[in-house]
Amino acid sequence: MMTFDRPAAFMLAVSSFCFIAAPAAEADNLLIWSPAKVSPNTYQATVGFRLPMTWETSAGADLGLGATRAGALLPDAERATLWGKLADENVTPASRARQEVAVRVDTLRGSGTLLLSRSRNFIFSENLDMELSRALSVGYAKADTRPASLDVSQAIKLIYPWTGTALSARGAVTDTRGDFSTTLAISQNILPNLDLSASLTDPISSGKTGDVRLRYQVRW
Repeated sequence: MMTFDRPAAFMLAVSSFCFIAAPAAEADNLLIWSPAKVSPNTYQATVGFRLPMTWETSAGADLGLGATRAGALLPDAERATLWGKLADENVTPASRARQEVAVRVDTLRGSGTLLLSRSRNFIFSENLDMELSRALSVGYAKADTRPASLDVSQAIKLIYPWTGTALSARGAVTDTRGDFSTTLAISQNILPNLDLSASLTDPISSGKTGDVRLRYQVRW
């Protein structure tokens, strides 16, 4: 008698659907379909849709399932997250403004987040560009003792395009207790593919921390 292996059957169904549906997804820009095989027995996929509206509107789900070679399910590989996004972007030759509302709900772990953000990039003068951003995030986790978390942040970035230098400052209030943190950062483009950056978190507190990074990018 043949036995029905549910994990193996699911893997076969997902891989077959990826092969069949991928060409159709390319033909229809309103359909979101992004499958991925992250390991021999683990598959993930983002499915959803876009609506042709004034605001960029999309919704869908992130799905995932994994199993061992013996067919046992891997709990850490399971994903079932619902998401939705509303975004409006206005671009001119001298500026770019974007505002966004995003929500994510993890149906397996009982957690969720709501994000409201706004950003604006513009040419301030011949030698200076500016970036302004602010965000508000509300989170909920069923496993946590606190009912919800609240994070509010605001940042400014000064960019000197002719020298490749950027200065930034960010302030954030975390949780309902009102914990406040600040971060100062500087980055310098040394070569076309080489950047040097340094940051200092909470510079006026006793627990201040610093970070220096040298990054080299290789593209092929």
